Amino acid sequence: MREMANQTTNRAALDALLEKMRRREARIGIVGMGYVGLPLSLLFSEQGFAVTGFDIEASKVAALNHGESYIVRISAESIQQARKSGFRATTDYSEVAKMDAMILCVPTPLNEYHEPDLSYVTGTVEALAPYLQPNQLVVLESTTYPGTTDEEVAPRLEKGNRLGLRVARTWEDSERPSVHLAFSPEREDPGNETVARADIPKVIGGCGPVAQELGTALYGSIFRRVVPVSSPAVAEMTKLLENIYRCVNIALVNELKQLAMRMGIDIHEVIEAAKTKPFGFQAFYPGPGLGGHCIPIDPFYLSWKAKQFDFHTRFIELAGEVNTAMPYFVIDQIAAGLNEHAKPIKGSRILVLGLAYKRDIDDLRESPSLTIIELLRQRGAEVAYNDPYFARVGQGRHYALNMTNTPLENLAQYDAVVIVTDHTSYDYAAIVNQSQLVIDTRNATKGILSEKIVRC
Repeated sequence: MREMANQTTNRAALDALLEKMRRREARIGIVGMGYVGLPLSLLFSEQGFAVTGFDIEASKVAALNHGESYIVRISAESIQQARKSGFRATTDYSEVAKMDAMILCVPTPLNEYHEPDLSYVTGTVEALAPYLQPNQLVVLESTTYPGTTDEEVAPRLEKGNRLGLRVARTWEDSERPSVHLAFSPEREDPGNETVARADIPKVIGGCGPVAQELGTALYGSIFRRVVPVSSPAVAEMTKLLENIYRCVNIALVNELKQLAMRMGIDIHEVIEAAKTKPFGFQAFYPGPGLGGHCIPIDPFYLSWKAKQFDFHTRFIELAGEVNTAMPYFVIDQIAAGLNEHAKPIKGSRILVLGLAYKRDIDDLRESPSLTIIELLRQRGAEVAYNDPYFARVGQGRHYALNMTNTPLENLAQYDAVVIVTDHTSYDYAAIVNQSQLVIDTRNATKGILSEKIVRC
């Protein structure tokens, strides 16, 4: 009788939590106040939720609690408005105990061997696990390989929890106090002003039926459409498919660009013509290499996991190799352009325009600009950069530039100006007019006729 009463009580607690989510009264904790976690926090806050942001960087926490922003596309006003609605940030994981749901938005990079580095995920899970309470929902949003939620997150939640709570995987599990776990891939697109964040459908895969129900209710409160799938692994694979699809198609146009250049054909004109077809074609554009946290990383996550199943993802790996090689192709084009001026790379003064991985954002993650600068330095060039979003660039996981922003003045002093990121704030006609040589990797000088330009 006592067990039946406990089951009834726990079901009532779950029903109450579902109602809190639907009424936007649930307390939400989001770990990782970066390019994914902070926008998500503000979206929840805009919908009336009480949100607590968790981060290990005390400087970020202090900035947020003072209503300040450290991401260009997020205004201080939006953070201040969220603060008025109850948003706050902390480094103290003991506050996890006060939350109804915890969402993890932490990095999942590659290590030096191009293997998954889950240290941010596992470290976060181990930090919050001791404080988990019965019936809390934990959602991982970090991009990763299929199986991570079940194989890496769930065991750590159970092992580290002080109350001995288990991850509920069946209805029967949910009849007693337990933890509910799900995966929901982030679909953040920095710089995209055409699609409202709430209009991006949210995929969710729970470890059990109650996790699915809770996750659907939670995300359904802020997103206009929720897409439930049968498991966390399906949701994890969904995210990889989305980004590998882009990676493969970008690799295709990057390879075709190199062929078109040899044939004297403008690949951008080809793409513009091809995209007039109203079916069966989606335009992708070539560039100096891939950047951002997802597209350069995700193919290698899946390739690594595939090896556990004795499967070699040759097609995906080839696309990754083509894209990874693009900065080296750019270096060859810089060398060829300088050669036409009877100059070697060694000793040349070169200005790189744009450090961010794509236009009009302040995100350096995996940016091809970083690789290009390092390659130019290795070849003996004297390199400077200009980017309106970065006054200084120091040391990161894969680079050690230690450079400061150079004003766009006296461009004639440089042997070559290399457009790597096509920020809209640049006056490209003026840049071409003032420069000796312009290497354009983004088709930013389209429509400008000049023998100074090398388009690659």
